[in-house]
Amino acid sequence: MSSAQQRLSSISNQLAAGAANPAKQRLLAKNPDDIVITLAVRTPLTKARKGGLKDTTLDDLLISLLTTVREKSNIDPNLVEDVCVGNVLSQGQAYIARSAVLAAGYPVTTAASVANRFCSSGLLAVQNIANQILAGSIDIGIAVGAESMSTNPDGGAPQMSQQILSHPIASQNQQPMGQTSENVAAQFNLTREQIDEFAAKSFQKAEHAQKSGWFNDEIVPVHTKVKDPKTGEVKEIVVDRDDGIRYGTTAEGLAKIRAAFPHWKPSVTTGGNASQITDGAAAVVLMKRSRAQDLGLSILGKFCGATVTGLEPRIMGIGPSRAIPKILSKFSLTKDDVDVFEINEAFATMGVYCVNKLGLDESKVNPRGGAIAIGHPLGCTGARQVVTALSELRRQDKRIAVTSMCIGTGMGMAGIFVSEH
Repeated sequence: MSSAQQRLSSISNQLAAGAANPAKQRLLAKNPDDIVITLAVRTPLTKARKGGLKDTTLDDLLISLLTTVREKSNIDPNLVEDVCVGNVLSQGQAYIARSAVLAAGYPVTTAASVANRFCSSGLLAVQNIANQILAGSIDIGIAVGAESMSTNPDGGAPQMSQQILSHPIASQNQQPMGQTSENVAAQFNLTREQIDEFAAKSFQKAEHAQKSGWFNDEIVPVHTKVKDPKTGEVKEIVVDRDDGIRYGTTAEGLAKIRAAFPHWKPSVTTGGNASQITDGAAAVVLMKRSRAQDLGLSILGKFCGATVTGLEPRIMGIGPSRAIPKILSKFSLTKDDVDVFEINEAFATMGVYCVNKLGLDESKVNPRGGAIAIGHPLGCTGARQVVTALSELRRQDKRIAVTSMCIGTGMGMAGIFVSEH
Protein backbone atom coordinates (compact mmCIF):
# COMPACT_ATOMS: atom_id res chain seq x y z
CA MET A 1 0.00 0.00 0.00
CA SER A 2 1.41 3.42 -0.95
CA SER A 3 1.83 6.23 1.60
CA ALA A 4 -1.07 8.10 0.00
CA GLN A 5 -3.28 5.04 0.30
CA GLN A 6 -2.22 4.58 3.93
CA ARG A 7 -3.09 8.19 4.67
CA LEU A 8 -6.49 7.82 2.99
CA SER A 9 -7.15 4.63 4.93
CA SER A 10 -6.22 6.38 8.17
CA ILE A 11 -8.60 9.26 7.45
CA SER A 12 -11.40 6.83 6.58
CA ASN A 13 -10.86 4.93 9.81
CA GLN A 14 -10.94 8.14 11.84
CA LEU A 15 -14.13 9.31 10.14
CA ALA A 16 -15.75 5.95 10.79
CA ALA A 17 -14.71 6.03 14.43
CA GLY A 18 -16.03 9.56 14.82
CA ALA A 19 -19.34 8.65 13.21
CA ALA A 20 -19.72 5.75 15.64
CA ASN A 21 -19.78 8.13 18.60
CA PRO A 22 -21.48 11.52 18.12
CA ALA A 23 -19.69 12.84 21.22
CA LYS A 24 -16.34 12.03 19.65
CA GLN A 25 -17.43 13.73 16.46
CA ARG A 26 -18.30 16.87 18.42
CA LEU A 27 -14.93 16.77 20.15
CA LEU A 28 -13.11 16.61 16.81
CA ALA A 29 -15.18 19.44 15.28
CA LYS A 30 -13.49 22.82 14.83
CA ASN A 31 -15.15 25.92 16.27
CA PRO A 32 -13.98 29.56 16.44
CA ASP A 33 -14.07 29.57 20.26
CA ASP A 34 -11.99 26.41 20.71
CA ILE A 35 -8.97 26.88 22.98
CA VAL A 36 -6.12 25.86 20.71
CA ILE A 37 -2.42 25.20 21.19
CA THR A 38 -0.01 26.81 18.74
CA LEU A 39 3.26 25.76 20.39
CA ALA A 40 4.11 22.98 22.85
CA VAL A 41 7.73 22.39 23.84
CA ARG A 42 9.78 21.20 26.77
CA THR A 43 13.33 21.18 28.02
CA PRO A 44 15.17 17.91 28.45
CA LEU A 45 14.43 16.17 31.75
CA THR A 46 17.63 15.48 33.66
CA LYS A 47 18.54 13.73 36.90
CA ALA A 48 18.32 15.93 39.97
CA ARG A 49 21.69 16.61 41.60
CA LYS A 50 23.47 14.65 38.88
CA GLY A 51 22.24 15.71 35.44
CA GLY A 52 22.91 18.57 33.10
CA LEU A 53 20.39 20.92 34.77
CA LYS A 54 21.52 20.27 38.35
CA ASP A 55 22.99 23.76 38.73
CA THR A 56 20.26 25.54 36.76
CA THR A 57 17.95 27.40 39.13
CA LEU A 58 14.22 27.74 38.52
CA ASP A 59 14.55 31.31 37.29
CA ASP A 60 17.26 30.38 34.78
CA LEU A 61 15.23 27.36 33.65
CA LEU A 62 12.18 29.57 33.08
CA ILE A 63 14.17 32.28 31.31
CA SER A 64 15.67 29.74 28.92
CA LEU A 65 12.33 28.10 28.08
CA LEU A 66 10.32 31.32 27.84
CA THR A 67 12.97 32.89 25.61
CA THR A 68 12.73 29.90 23.28
CA VAL A 69 8.93 30.13 23.30
CA ARG A 70 9.12 33.83 22.41
CA GLU A 71 11.47 33.07 19.54
CA LYS A 72 9.60 30.03 18.19
CA SER A 73 5.97 31.08 18.70
CA ASN A 74 5.74 33.52 15.77
CA ILE A 75 3.76 35.80 18.08
CA ASP A 76 4.51 39.43 18.89
CA PRO A 77 5.40 39.18 22.61
CA ASN A 78 3.30 42.28 23.21
CA LEU A 79 0.24 40.12 22.51
CA VAL A 80 0.99 37.68 25.35
CA GLU A 81 -1.12 38.85 28.28
CA ASP A 82 -0.44 36.29 30.99
CA VAL A 83 1.96 33.49 31.85
CA CYS A 84 0.93 30.94 34.48
CA VAL A 85 3.75 28.87 35.96
CA GLY A 86 3.01 25.55 37.64
CA ASN A 87 5.58 24.96 40.36
CA VAL A 88 5.60 23.04 43.64
CA LEU A 89 8.85 23.45 45.55
CA SER A 90 10.36 26.85 44.96
CA GLN A 91 10.17 29.60 47.54
CA GLY A 92 9.24 32.99 46.13
CA GLN A 93 7.48 31.37 43.17
CA ALA A 94 5.44 34.45 42.26
CA TYR A 95 8.49 36.72 42.25
CA ILE A 96 10.48 34.25 40.16
CA ALA A 97 7.68 33.78 37.62
CA ARG A 98 7.21 37.49 37.01
CA SER A 99 10.95 38.22 36.91
CA ALA A 100 11.57 35.37 34.46
CA VAL A 101 8.84 36.60 32.11
CA LEU A 102 10.46 40.03 31.94
CA ALA A 103 14.00 38.67 31.68
CA ALA A 104 12.91 36.42 28.79
CA GLY A 105 12.02 39.47 26.71
CA TYR A 106 8.30 39.89 27.28
CA PRO A 107 7.00 43.42 27.87
CA VAL A 108 5.96 44.83 31.23
CA THR A 109 2.34 44.40 30.10
CA THR A 110 2.71 40.59 30.25
CA ALA A 111 1.48 39.45 33.65
CA ALA A 112 2.49 36.32 35.55
CA SER A 113 1.01 34.03 38.16
CA VAL A 114 1.77 30.67 39.76
CA ALA A 115 -0.27 27.49 40.21
CA ASN A 116 0.41 24.77 42.76
CA ARG A 117 -1.61 21.63 43.07
CA PHE A 118 1.38 19.37 43.57
CA CYS A 119 1.95 16.94 40.69
CA SER A 120 -0.87 18.42 38.60
CA SER A 121 0.47 21.98 38.72
CA GLY A 122 1.49 22.04 35.05
CA LEU A 123 -1.97 20.87 33.93
CA LEU A 124 -3.58 23.33 36.34
CA ALA A 125 -1.57 26.11 34.69
CA VAL A 126 -2.96 25.03 31.29
CA GLN A 127 -6.48 25.01 32.70
CA ASN A 128 -6.02 28.42 34.34
CA ILE A 129 -4.87 30.08 31.12
CA ALA A 130 -7.59 28.34 29.09
CA ASN A 131 -10.28 29.43 31.54
CA GLN A 132 -9.11 33.04 31.35
CA ILE A 133 -9.33 32.93 27.56
CA LEU A 134 -12.79 31.34 27.67
CA ALA A 135 -13.97 34.00 30.13
CA GLY A 136 -12.69 36.78 27.89
CA SER A 137 -10.15 37.97 30.47
CA ILE A 138 -7.24 37.52 28.07
CA ASP A 139 -6.74 36.56 24.43
CA ILE A 140 -3.33 34.87 24.50
CA GLY A 141 -1.45 33.20 27.32
CA ILE A 142 1.35 30.75 28.07
CA ALA A 143 1.03 27.85 30.50
CA VAL A 144 4.29 26.58 31.98
CA GLY A 145 5.23 23.74 34.28
CA ALA A 146 8.71 23.92 35.81
CA GLU A 147 10.69 22.40 38.65
CA SER A 148 14.30 22.48 39.77
CA MET A 149 14.38 19.62 42.25
CA SER A 150 18.15 19.96 42.49
CA THR A 151 18.07 23.52 43.83
CA ASN A 152 14.71 23.26 45.62
CA PRO A 153 14.63 19.90 47.41
CA ASP A 154 11.28 18.56 48.58
CA GLY A 155 10.94 19.42 52.26
CA GLY A 156 7.86 17.28 52.73
CA ALA A 157 4.61 18.15 54.47
CA PRO A 158 4.41 21.12 56.88
CA GLN A 159 3.52 20.84 60.52
CA MET A 160 -0.20 20.28 61.03
CA SER A 161 -2.49 21.55 63.77
CA GLN A 162 -3.72 19.13 66.41
CA GLN A 163 -7.23 19.42 64.95
CA ILE A 164 -5.98 18.15 61.57
CA LEU A 165 -3.79 15.47 63.10
CA SER A 166 -6.73 14.12 65.08
CA HIS A 167 -8.95 13.83 62.00
CA PRO A 168 -8.89 10.21 60.72
CA ILE A 169 -8.79 11.21 57.04
CA ALA A 170 -7.10 14.61 57.05
CA SER A 171 -4.20 13.33 59.14
CA GLN A 172 -3.33 10.91 56.34
CA ASN A 173 -1.79 13.93 54.55
CA GLN A 174 1.21 13.41 56.81
CA GLN A 175 2.01 10.07 55.17
CA PRO A 176 5.15 10.07 53.01
CA MET A 177 4.54 9.32 49.34
CA GLY A 178 6.49 6.09 49.60
CA GLN A 179 4.07 4.87 52.22
CA THR A 180 1.09 5.60 49.96
CA SER A 181 2.72 3.45 47.28
CA GLU A 182 3.00 0.58 49.74
CA ASN A 183 -0.59 1.18 50.83
CA VAL A 184 -1.78 0.80 47.23
CA ALA A 185 0.19 -2.42 46.81
CA ALA A 186 -1.14 -3.84 50.07
CA GLN A 187 -4.78 -2.84 49.61
CA PHE A 188 -5.02 -4.09 46.03
CA ASN A 189 -2.76 -7.15 46.31
CA LEU A 190 -0.13 -6.04 43.82
CA THR A 191 2.99 -8.19 43.53
CA ARG A 192 6.60 -7.11 43.17
CA GLU A 193 6.70 -8.99 39.86
CA GLN A 194 3.78 -6.95 38.42
CA ILE A 195 5.34 -3.72 39.58
CA ASP A 196 8.83 -4.40 38.24
CA GLU A 197 7.38 -5.57 34.92
CA PHE A 198 5.48 -2.28 34.56
CA ALA A 199 8.62 -0.28 35.39
CA ALA A 200 10.77 -2.26 32.97
CA LYS A 201 8.33 -1.57 30.15
CA SER A 202 8.53 2.15 30.92
CA PHE A 203 12.31 2.09 30.52
CA GLN A 204 12.10 -0.07 27.39
CA LYS A 205 9.53 2.19 25.72
CA ALA A 206 11.54 5.29 26.60
CA GLU A 207 14.74 3.72 25.28
CA HIS A 208 13.03 2.84 22.00
CA ALA A 209 11.54 6.33 21.73
CA GLN A 210 14.85 8.06 22.39
CA LYS A 211 16.80 5.86 19.97
CA SER A 212 14.09 6.39 17.33
CA GLY A 213 14.19 10.18 17.71
CA TRP A 214 10.59 10.48 18.86
CA PHE A 215 11.49 13.04 21.52
CA ASN A 216 13.24 15.34 19.07
CA ASP A 217 10.25 17.53 18.25
CA GLU A 218 9.31 17.81 21.94
CA ILE A 219 12.63 19.05 23.25
CA VAL A 220 14.28 22.46 22.98
CA PRO A 221 17.89 22.71 24.19
CA VAL A 222 18.98 24.60 27.29
CA HIS A 223 22.27 26.53 27.28
CA THR A 224 23.44 26.53 30.87
CA LYS A 225 26.39 26.08 33.22
CA VAL A 226 27.31 23.05 35.28
CA LYS A 227 29.74 22.75 38.18
CA ASP A 228 32.01 19.75 38.62
CA PRO A 229 31.41 18.60 42.21
CA LYS A 230 34.97 17.30 42.55
CA THR A 231 37.01 20.11 41.05
CA GLY A 232 34.61 23.02 41.38
CA GLU A 233 35.18 23.85 37.71
CA VAL A 234 32.22 25.59 36.04
CA LYS A 235 31.71 25.08 32.34
CA GLU A 236 29.10 26.02 29.78
CA ILE A 237 27.10 23.16 28.25
CA VAL A 238 24.09 22.55 26.03
CA VAL A 239 21.55 20.12 27.46
CA ASP A 240 19.51 18.60 24.65
CA ARG A 241 18.35 15.12 25.73
CA ASP A 242 16.73 13.29 28.63
CA ASP A 243 19.38 11.57 30.74
CA GLY A 244 17.39 9.34 33.11
CA ILE A 245 16.59 6.55 30.65
CA ARG A 246 18.51 3.41 31.62
CA TYR A 247 19.13 1.37 28.50
CA GLY A 248 18.80 -2.37 28.75
CA THR A 249 16.52 -2.37 31.79
CA THR A 250 14.67 -5.62 32.42
CA ALA A 251 12.19 -6.80 35.03
CA GLU A 252 14.77 -9.37 36.13
CA GLY A 253 17.31 -6.64 36.73
CA LEU A 254 14.84 -4.48 38.64
CA ALA A 255 13.92 -7.45 40.83
CA LYS A 256 17.44 -7.35 42.30
CA ILE A 257 17.01 -3.82 43.71
CA ARG A 258 16.31 -3.74 47.43
CA ALA A 259 13.11 -2.29 48.86
CA ALA A 260 13.22 1.45 49.44
CA PHE A 261 10.83 1.28 52.39
CA PRO A 262 11.41 -2.01 54.25
CA HIS A 263 9.63 -0.57 57.30
CA TRP A 264 6.33 -0.36 55.36
CA LYS A 265 4.78 -3.56 54.10
CA PRO A 266 4.63 -5.16 51.59
CA SER A 267 7.87 -3.28 50.74
CA VAL A 268 7.60 -3.58 46.95
CA THR A 269 8.60 -0.01 46.05
CA THR A 270 12.21 0.51 44.96
CA GLY A 271 14.41 3.10 43.31
CA GLY A 272 13.86 1.19 40.08
CA ASN A 273 10.07 1.15 40.02
CA ALA A 274 9.32 4.69 41.19
CA SER A 275 9.55 8.03 39.40
CA GLN A 276 12.91 9.74 39.27
CA ILE A 277 13.70 13.05 41.00
CA THR A 278 14.22 15.35 38.06
CA ASP A 279 14.73 18.89 36.75
CA GLY A 280 12.84 20.27 33.75
CA ALA A 281 10.20 22.57 32.30
CA ALA A 282 7.51 22.61 29.61
CA ALA A 283 5.37 25.31 28.00
CA VAL A 284 2.13 25.51 26.00
CA VAL A 285 0.88 28.58 24.10
CA LEU A 286 -2.91 28.96 24.14
CA MET A 287 -5.53 31.15 22.44
CA LYS A 288 -8.88 30.87 20.70
CA ARG A 289 -8.98 29.31 17.26
CA SER A 290 -10.31 32.53 15.75
CA ARG A 291 -7.35 34.46 17.17
CA ALA A 292 -4.83 31.93 15.88
CA GLN A 293 -6.40 32.11 12.43
CA ASP A 294 -6.31 35.92 12.47
CA LEU A 295 -2.59 35.76 13.28
CA GLY A 296 -1.92 33.09 10.62
CA LEU A 297 -0.56 30.63 13.17
CA SER A 298 -0.36 26.87 12.76
CA ILE A 299 -2.55 24.97 15.21
CA LEU A 300 -1.07 21.87 16.86
CA GLY A 301 -4.15 20.86 18.79
CA LYS A 302 -6.75 22.00 21.26
CA PHE A 303 -7.40 21.83 24.97
CA CYS A 304 -10.88 20.41 25.48
CA GLY A 305 -11.12 20.44 29.25
CA ALA A 306 -9.86 19.10 32.57
CA THR A 307 -11.29 17.96 35.87
CA VAL A 308 -10.09 17.12 39.35
CA THR A 309 -11.28 14.81 42.09
CA GLY A 310 -10.35 13.88 45.63
CA LEU A 311 -9.85 10.52 47.31
CA GLU A 312 -8.38 8.99 50.45
CA PRO A 313 -4.87 10.43 51.00
CA ARG A 314 -3.54 7.05 52.13
CA ILE A 315 -4.00 5.66 48.57
CA MET A 316 -3.52 8.90 46.65
CA GLY A 317 -1.68 7.01 43.88
CA ILE A 318 -4.90 5.69 42.37
CA GLY A 319 -6.09 9.21 41.53
CA PRO A 320 -6.13 8.66 37.73
CA SER A 321 -8.51 5.72 38.18
CA ARG A 322 -11.04 8.24 39.50
CA ALA A 323 -10.18 11.31 37.41
CA ILE A 324 -10.09 9.59 33.99
CA PRO A 325 -13.63 8.15 34.17
CA LYS A 326 -14.84 11.54 35.40
CA ILE A 327 -13.39 13.48 32.46
CA LEU A 328 -14.55 10.86 29.95
CA SER A 329 -18.05 11.05 31.41
CA LYS A 330 -18.12 14.83 31.08
CA PHE A 331 -17.44 14.47 27.35
CA SER A 332 -19.57 11.33 26.86
CA LEU A 333 -16.51 9.42 25.67
CA THR A 334 -15.37 5.87 26.32
CA LYS A 335 -11.81 4.67 26.86
CA ASP A 336 -11.92 3.22 23.33
CA ASP A 337 -12.37 6.73 21.91
CA VAL A 338 -8.96 7.71 23.31
CA ASP A 339 -5.83 7.07 21.26
CA VAL A 340 -3.14 7.88 23.85
CA PHE A 341 -3.17 7.96 27.65
CA GLU A 342 -0.35 9.88 29.32
CA ILE A 343 -0.57 8.77 32.96
CA ASN A 344 2.11 10.01 35.34
CA GLU A 345 4.10 7.10 36.75
CA ALA A 346 4.66 8.44 40.25
CA PHE A 347 5.06 4.81 41.31
CA ALA A 348 4.69 1.59 39.35
CA THR A 349 2.16 0.50 41.97
CA MET A 350 -0.26 3.21 40.88
CA GLY A 351 0.48 2.51 37.21
CA VAL A 352 -0.35 -1.18 37.55
CA TYR A 353 -3.50 -0.48 39.53
CA CYS A 354 -4.85 2.27 37.25
CA VAL A 355 -4.22 0.40 34.00
CA ASN A 356 -5.86 -2.74 35.37
CA LYS A 357 -8.75 -0.96 37.08
CA LEU A 358 -9.63 1.04 33.96
CA GLY A 359 -9.00 -1.89 31.61
CA LEU A 360 -6.75 0.18 29.37
CA ASP A 361 -4.97 -1.08 26.30
CA GLU A 362 -1.35 -1.02 27.51
CA SER A 363 -0.08 -0.06 24.06
CA LYS A 364 -1.97 3.23 24.43
CA VAL A 365 -0.50 4.06 27.85
CA ASN A 366 2.70 6.14 27.88
CA PRO A 367 3.93 4.91 24.47
CA ARG A 368 7.21 6.77 25.02
CA GLY A 369 7.65 5.63 28.60
CA GLY A 370 6.76 7.66 31.65
CA ALA A 371 8.12 9.24 34.80
CA ILE A 372 9.81 6.03 35.96
CA ALA A 373 12.08 6.25 32.93
CA ILE A 374 12.30 9.97 32.11
CA GLY A 375 11.56 11.57 35.47
CA HIS A 376 8.93 13.56 37.32
CA PRO A 377 9.81 17.23 37.92
CA LEU A 378 6.77 17.86 40.12
CA GLY A 379 5.44 21.15 38.73
CA CYS A 380 6.54 20.35 35.19
CA THR A 381 4.87 17.00 34.61
CA GLY A 382 1.32 18.21 33.91
CA ALA A 383 2.56 20.43 31.07
CA ARG A 384 5.19 17.94 29.91
CA GLN A 385 2.51 15.30 29.39
CA VAL A 386 0.65 17.65 27.04
CA VAL A 387 3.77 18.21 24.95
CA THR A 388 4.48 14.48 24.79
CA ALA A 389 0.87 13.52 24.04
CA LEU A 390 0.54 15.94 21.12
CA SER A 391 3.86 14.79 19.67
CA GLU A 392 2.86 11.13 19.99
CA LEU A 393 -0.53 11.74 18.38
CA ARG A 394 1.25 13.34 15.42
CA ARG A 395 3.60 10.40 15.14
CA GLN A 396 0.76 7.88 15.19
CA ASP A 397 -1.54 10.05 13.06
CA LYS A 398 -4.16 9.81 15.80
CA ARG A 399 -6.37 12.44 17.40
CA ILE A 400 -7.41 12.17 21.07
CA ALA A 401 -5.25 12.04 24.20
CA VAL A 402 -6.04 11.96 27.90
CA THR A 403 -3.45 13.11 30.41
CA SER A 404 -3.75 12.27 34.09
CA MET A 405 -1.84 12.11 37.34
CA CYS A 406 -2.24 11.32 41.00
CA ILE A 407 -1.75 14.24 43.36
CA GLY A 408 -0.24 14.40 46.84
CA THR A 409 -2.71 14.69 49.74
CA GLY A 410 -5.19 12.50 47.86
CA MET A 411 -6.40 13.88 44.53
CA GLY A 412 -6.38 13.07 40.83
CA MET A 413 -6.59 15.27 37.74
CA ALA A 414 -7.19 14.54 34.06
CA GLY A 415 -7.39 16.53 30.84
CA ILE A 416 -8.45 15.89 27.25
CA PHE A 417 -6.52 17.15 24.23
CA VAL A 418 -7.04 16.79 20.49
CA SER A 419 -4.24 16.88 17.91
CA GLU A 420 -4.82 18.83 14.71
CA HIS A 421 -1.55 17.97 12.99
